[in-house]
Amino acid sequence: MTRTDADTSSNFMMPLATPQRARLCACALALALVAGGGASRLHAHTVNVPQTSQTSLTPLQREIEKLRARLSSSDTEERREAVARLGAMARPDSSRAALPALKDAAVIVRATAAGAILSLPAGEAAAALLPLLADKDEFVRRETAYALGQTRSRTAVEALATALARDKEAGVRGAAAVALGQIGDEAATPVLTEAIGRRIARSGFLNRITFRRTEENEFVRRSAAVALGQMKSRAAVPALIAALANERAGDDVRREAARALGLIGDPSALPSLRAALATRDPYLTDIATEAIRRLESVKAV
Repeated sequence: MTRTDADTSSNFMMPLATPQRARLCACALALALVAGGGASRLHAHTVNVPQTSQTSLTPLQREIEKLRARLSSSDTEERREAVARLGAMARPDSSRAALPALKDAAVIVRATAAGAILSLPAGEAAAALLPLLADKDEFVRRETAYALGQTRSRTAVEALATALARDKEAGVRGAAAVALGQIGDEAATPVLTEAIGRRIARSGFLNRITFRRTEENEFVRRSAAVALGQMKSRAAVPALIAALANERAGDDVRREAARALGLIGDPSALPSLRAALATRDPYLTDIATEAIRRLESVKAV
């Protein structure tokens, strides 16, 4: 073989000079390392982190997260059920997960959420519920009033008193009276006593233009009487005596007025309670008898 042929054969076996080959090998190695490291980091990001997050949750927390996700469902019943289950857990974290449902587009979901958040601290629950007393739907306002009563938060008294005085729906006014009794703040005594003897505008066009009025709804007056008995405020005694003496007030209203007078324990109510013993209503007679016994024992002391 000639030198020329040898050189050609040698060049064929080693097509690149040694310095060039070294540089290319180094670049290829660097790229492989970078690619390998990036893949490792990507794998860690997509697999390891969520796995760590999942294992850090307790079974109860995982259930809460599942129910929280269901609040985004397009199905109203599924959202309502998720809210109800969060409330049934009776835990602050489950109630907190239900908070977004207070703004749900569906009436039934908002109303369910009002009761589902009651495991939150009283002040926090009341603050979340108060805007719903102005909800456009009567059912939501009513359930919200009942829920506020269960918080026992005095921060709700003013708004509930306004609902009792001004809401157009008797169901909401009655629920507000119940809630005020549960809270037990005597600041609500004036609005409750006013409700017992209130006369409201009659429905119907002719009644409105002639300004005809009728007594407040019986459920509202009865609830107001119960609430005043729970508060035991002596400032309510005159209004309760008047309700007891009013034969047109309705049996339930008179019964609860008598019961409230016994709970308050003011002896000035004794003459009215004794007069009620002559009524034809046996239930009122029994309640008045028990109230008299209570007041006489207080008077004896």
